[in-house]
Amino acid sequence: MSTVKIYSKSYCPYCDRAKALFKSKGVSYDEVMLDDKDDEFMALKQKTGLMTVPQIFINDTLIGGYTDLAALDREGKLDPMLNS
Repeated sequence: MSTVKIYSKSYCPYCDRAKALFKSKGVSYDEVMLDDKDDEFMALKQKTGLMTVPQIFINDTLIGGYTDLAALDREGKLDPMLNS
């Protein structure tokens, strides 16, 4: 099973949707809450080039945000990534 990490904030509805999608598939994930962690969020933004949350990684590969995750799921590409 793949490892999933979600960088999120508590007031983020897209973070909630991403977590709900993983839960619906029975996939566990590590969540890194970035509330009050401005330095860590800044470092993540510099690393990925993304300015928002969630930032989702599967097996240390950046997937993107929720809309990217949902698109992979609609295209039937998410499940193979999660089962690799």
